[in-house]
Amino acid sequence: MLNLASVFDYSVKQYPDKTAVVCGATRLSYAQLDQAVNQIANGLVAAGISKGDNVALSCPNLPYFPMVYYAILKVGATVVPLNVLSTAKEIAYYLNNSNAKAYFCFQGTPELPMAEEGFKGYQAADECEHFWVMTVNPVALSPITGTSSLGEMMAGQSADFDIACTRSDDTAVILYTSGTTGTSKGAELSHSNMTMNAIITRECFAAQHEDVHIVTLPLFHSFGQTCQLNAGFSLGNTLVLIPRFTAEAVFDAMENENGTIFVGVPTMYWALLNYEDTEGRFDMEEITEQLRLGVSGGSALPLEILRGIEEKYQIPILEGYGLSETCPVATFNQLSRERKPGSVGAPIWGIEVNVVDSDDNRLPAGEVGEVIIRGHNIMKGYYGKPEETKAALKEDGWFYTGDLGKLDEDGYLYIVDRLKEMIIRGGFNIYPREVEEVLMSHPDVSLIAVLGVPHDQHGEEVKAYVVLKAGAITTEQELIAWCKERMASFKYPRIIEFRESLPMTATGKILKKELKAELAG
Repeated sequence: MLNLASVFDYSVKQYPDKTAVVCGATRLSYAQLDQAVNQIANGLVAAGISKGDNVALSCPNLPYFPMVYYAILKVGATVVPLNVLSTAKEIAYYLNNSNAKAYFCFQGTPELPMAEEGFKGYQAADECEHFWVMTVNPVALSPITGTSSLGEMMAGQSADFDIACTRSDDTAVILYTSGTTGTSKGAELSHSNMTMNAIITRECFAAQHEDVHIVTLPLFHSFGQTCQLNAGFSLGNTLVLIPRFTAEAVFDAMENENGTIFVGVPTMYWALLNYEDTEGRFDMEEITEQLRLGVSGGSALPLEILRGIEEKYQIPILEGYGLSETCPVATFNQLSRERKPGSVGAPIWGIEVNVVDSDDNRLPAGEVGEVIIRGHNIMKGYYGKPEETKAALKEDGWFYTGDLGKLDEDGYLYIVDRLKEMIIRGGFNIYPREVEEVLMSHPDVSLIAVLGVPHDQHGEEVKAYVVLKAGAITTEQELIAWCKERMASFKYPRIIEFRESLPMTATGKILKKELKAELAG
């Protein structure tokens, strides 16, 4: 038997009185959190949910998320976490594609009306039988006529529950890809996939029982789910949940809860680097003394941001790499090994990584090709999509990532770009990340996105969307000249467009497909 809920259950037994979750004024011990988990699990059983059923969950970083997440797992069912920014149409697709039998959805706020969108999606789904609303007040009645609140569902249920017996290869979670380059697909991840990735991740962090995680990564995403929720709970850590990322919220949590680990995506580090505490709200010296580690993933961290964070906050930043299909961690820079800035580290224990050309020939160190991964973290497949699974996951176990990268002589991986985002200008291959790194080194540039745009003569032209630092007045010509001096003549951008901001996913990835959609009209 192996059930992902065991990573939480172990700490419940070992540290029942220790604080498991902090969110605003709410503090729950492991025992208190487990009682709620068990009541929900009993409520699921009473509703007819059993082993093998799929149950969807839409919830920001609130205590409700781990409550429902581990309850679903304890029953032996599969968790289908959904992006909290999904529209009704998208939710209906997820519910139908996953054959979800039930759906938990947080009520939300006027700015984020999740329950309303969620209910519309639920009504459009074919097989979903139950819709439960998680309200701000857990005992309040559901605000949507004809549905039930989580409080009603838990009422009168026992606070005891035995974890269902599941096999290691049973599906624990179906994670939908972010869809930044195409249609979202549900990666089926087993109890073994998720459990091993969480345990190995905590070892990569050199995690300690006393660690306090500052959790701004959305828990519905694989990054936050594995590296903080499951990894943190497996060691009895305290998780400080931040429902919506702001630099002020992060520093407040770090100062008041003595945060030791921060895990984020590059845009979060960009915000922390550019934050100036002009009002003197925080004791930055105390924060940096307590904070021991920063971890970055989700997309490549520009070297300028990495160096700036390490200098400003005096912590090492460990960069890793992976995808929803790999649980997500596949490679990682570790404290116990040489750290190579610009690299996403070496393969974690039990994982193989190679780089191949278009004919599947393995490439020598230093040559760029598609990154392929094999090991215990690889998904079972895309749920309900056999053709897509066959295209990405080969019979010999290798998963084709669609990412371009190269390995060095020591086996460290360097991600160059997405295969689909490579620009071909006049027959020459250009990797957007290389151009972005050069632009990010300009003292006036704050954030950047580079992509190819149609061009009659060259096929594609290089265009850069630039967010400047506050007060900067750099011109298009100056930025083009900066790049022209630092890269080959076919690579530098010919078009610069200044923006106040760039479109992003809920997990902080820049949405290049939205920029491309603008170009398409």
